[in-house]
Amino acid sequence: MKQPASNKVGFISLGCPKALVDSERILTQLKLDGYDIVPSYEDAEVVVVNTCGFIDSAKQESLDAIGEAISENGRVIVTGCMGKGDDASIIRKLHPKVLAVSGPAAYEEVVGAVHEYVPPVINHDPYTDLVPPQGVKLTPRHYAYLKISEGCNHRCSFCIIPDMRGDLVSRPIGDVMEEAERLVRAGVRELLVISQDTSAYGVDTRFRTGFWNGRPLKTHMQQLCEALAEFGVWVRLHYVYPYPHVDKVVPLMADGRILPYLDVPFQHGSPEVLLRMKRPAAAEKSLERIQAWRSICPDITLRSTFIVGFPGETEQDFEILLDFLREAQLDRVGCFQYSPVKGAKANDLPDQVPEVLKQERWERFMALQQEISSARLQQKVGRDIEILIDEVDSDGAIGRSPADAPEIDGKVFLDGATGLKPGDLVKATVTGADEYDLWAG
Repeated sequence: MKQPASNKVGFISLGCPKALVDSERILTQLKLDGYDIVPSYEDAEVVVVNTCGFIDSAKQESLDAIGEAISENGRVIVTGCMGKGDDASIIRKLHPKVLAVSGPAAYEEVVGAVHEYVPPVINHDPYTDLVPPQGVKLTPRHYAYLKISEGCNHRCSFCIIPDMRGDLVSRPIGDVMEEAERLVRAGVRELLVISQDTSAYGVDTRFRTGFWNGRPLKTHMQQLCEALAEFGVWVRLHYVYPYPHVDKVVPLMADGRILPYLDVPFQHGSPEVLLRMKRPAAAEKSLERIQAWRSICPDITLRSTFIVGFPGETEQDFEILLDFLREAQLDRVGCFQYSPVKGAKANDLPDQVPEVLKQERWERFMALQQEISSARLQQKVGRDIEILIDEVDSDGAIGRSPADAPEIDGKVFLDGATGLKPGDLVKATVTGADEYDLWAG
């Protein structure tokens, strides 16, 4: 094969934070192998597209990105959640010019394909070429996602994640802690713990004991949180199923050792809908968990996501969901209208909900949650809060409180604040609030 004129690679990363971590690992290895990562099609010898295949709109975005990369560059390698099974066949049919297709977390296959079509420079030496010890990051310098496992053991009827990423495989706790330590040493002020099911960390290994700095640690959510708390940075937990053992982590939040924040995918409030979804927790038990957590840590922030218009959802089911919202009083909520995903069991369920009814229920859901969110944020006016600065411009600074995860939650605006930079931790008094954001000074 002819040697290319340069070793420049373009990269497009789509999808969730877990896919973002996959992209970071691929980019780190490419940098170690001597490749330059460039931001434009015209400068790249090949373009890698890391796809998302969770719902139809995400698949279409991925297919559009592949098409654009082929049109603008011509040499495209595809990886990620759409690179497996029937979706891989669709990619090859719609875009027959793609050079290679691989599935999620297929780091060696992606790097191998890049090596094949853009051979690495002969004189590259990874021991002398500079690559940050924390690897290549796609997030700002002051926060990072820490992925603790791959795959999922649940078989929710609307989801095909296990088909794409397989069953739960927990990373060794020593590896997780070493990565976290490198990130903190590099200046990261917030670690966002992610997986498909954070509460299940270590279940597949029977909570095997590992080692970090010569110290034994069980591969278990509680011991992981206790160890991460020692770094003295913000530790935020995502995708936490409401299992009883989560109660043992909440005291760490009450003591200020990790952030008082839980991202819990409740998905619905109706027992009948949850049964059809094949969710692992019942609504009434979830409400009990919420009450237990708030009794331990009154300042805890609870975020969740829900689906409206799931097949068979009746008006009564939807009213039960609204009642769940009123009782749970969740701080942060996202809501999606049910969308069929190829290969999901829910596609075969009877009584599909009409699109117009999905939209109407989504609007009612969001109106209620806006009222709840606005009221809860108003309670913070006059309180002193800690703020992690994300952006600074001529108008002031924009940051986040412990209640706000990047990209998905609200922001805190400090109008006129000067002398700050991204990554700074400051304290300020909340002066105003709307449905989602705060103002402080």
